[in-house]
Amino acid sequence: MSEEVEQVVPNLEPLLSPADGLTPLIDNQNSFDEAVEQIISGHGPVALDAERASSYRYTAKAYLIQIRRNGAGTFLIDPTVIQDFSKLSDFLKSEEWILHAATQDLSCLAEVDLVPTKLFDTEHAGRLLGKQKVGLAGLLESEFGIGLQKEHSAADWSTRPLPEPWLIYAALDVEKLIELREALKSQLENMNRWNWAEQDFHALASWKPAAALADPWRKTSGIHQVRQPRQLAIVRELWIEREKIAQEKDKAVSRVLPDAAIIDIAKNELKSARDVYMLESLRNRSHKAYADLWWEVRTYANGLKESELPSAKTGIASIPPTKAWEEKN
Repeated sequence: MSEEVEQVVPNLEPLLSPADGLTPLIDNQNSFDEAVEQIISGHGPVALDAERASSYRYTAKAYLIQIRRNGAGTFLIDPTVIQDFSKLSDFLKSEEWILHAATQDLSCLAEVDLVPTKLFDTEHAGRLLGKQKVGLAGLLESEFGIGLQKEHSAADWSTRPLPEPWLIYAALDVEKLIELREALKSQLENMNRWNWAEQDFHALASWKPAAALADPWRKTSGIHQVRQPRQLAIVRELWIEREKIAQEKDKAVSRVLPDAAIIDIAKNELKSARDVYMLESLRNRSHKAYADLWWEVRTYANGLKESELPSAKTGIASIPPTKAWEEKN
């Protein structure tokens, strides 16, 4: 689960370990099938969470799935080694899911055929109630006086073996979701907002990510600084080349070439690959390793015909980035 890191307030009761103890990581089909039987034997809604490695990997797939249900306990599942999710998928279609910030996890869960028909989103419930803090740590603090550390939220969950402190952190992310759902549902009913929540949760159950843009490279951060079609062509070609490398190596695009460097290469007067190498926006050795390639891409874009250059006008009627408000009315 990715969310803002919230500082734990002193004098809160710290949540440091699962009440039932840390169960072994489920990393084979037989153990998984046994866990599903235990989950089915439990009762009430099912709390779920997923951990990804979006800051490290190109894909946003789940590298860990956490499930908790009353009467069954907490299960930590390595989805990368499970071949058949069908039994769990079939069962979960008839149960209510409890997630925190559902849209962050629904896509990666769908990749392993886990799709809800009914859900409760604790973050969204917090927003409907006007809570000051709607992160999981903030809600546990305000509702139960519990302090939850979030120091591993941005960890590389593709790491194997997963360190025990990370597994404890992951188990704690679902430890109190069921109780939190009950507390927030009661408040929504008391404030006559449960009907709103039900409608929103129904819509969330069928949520899908937005369709890809026709020109996704135009979402490069800082592109409002680039105005000339020739410079935009450099941005486009660098973006395309970065995607190829990131996908091939399964690395997050920011670890191949940061957006800031794309903009710098496009808008600055550069005379050689050495100038590219010296850019401050190429922050580390892995970024600089491709300096010659970025220079070649820039040279290629500079050699394109006028008819091959992108238009400076996107044709998209949207609010410009806040940084551009001084320049765009």
